[in-house]
Amino acid sequence: MGIYREQKERKHMNIIIYLIVAAVIGWAASSIMHDRSGLLVNIVVAVVGAFLAGYLLSPIFHVGTINEAITFPTMAVTLLGSIILLAIVRLIRHGRIRR
Repeated sequence: MGIYREQKERKHMNIIIYLIVAAVIGWAASSIMHDRSGLLVNIVVAVVGAFLAGYLLSPIFHVGTINEAITFPTMAVTLLGSIILLAIVRLIRHGRIRR
């Protein structure tokens, strides 16, 4: 019974760490792209950016995303994926990438 509780607590801690890292990466991507977004949007941008990076960038750089492990290379790839995502969204919304 103690082992199950410890595993459950560890799982909750991993989710919290993942969300904090995603928020920081989303904030960095939003800052780079000069996009004003809230905390929840930053987290969503990073999570979706990580999936996008997994398909587009991971095969090129041979590095995973934060969905696999939280290291500096995976955070960099996720950041690039988030920037690409924001550029695509801006292109769809405004018809251009920069203001």
